Amino acid sequence: MSALRLLLVCSLALTLQACAAFKLEPVKPWQRGTLAQDAMQLDDDPIESFADQHIYFSKEASTGGKGVGGGGCGCN
Repeated sequence: MSALRLLLVCSLALTLQACAAFKLEPVKPWQRGTLAQDAMQLDDDPIESFADQHIYFSKEASTGGKGVGGGGCGCN
C-alpha cells in the first residue's frame, strides 16, 4: 500500500509541475496577421462546410448544435 501511495504522489507531483510550466499567453498584435490567414483556419471553406452540414442534418431529420437550420424534410 505504501508503494502505491508513493507512486501516486510522485505522478501527481510531476503532473502538477507540467501544468505550472504550461502558460497560455495572449496573441500578440504582430501574430494576428499570421493567424488570420486562410491556411490557419480550422475550416477550409465555411460555405461548403455549412452546406454539407445542412444536407446531413436534413437527411438525418435532426439538428445538433452546429448552427444549421432546417428540418427533416429538406425543404428549408
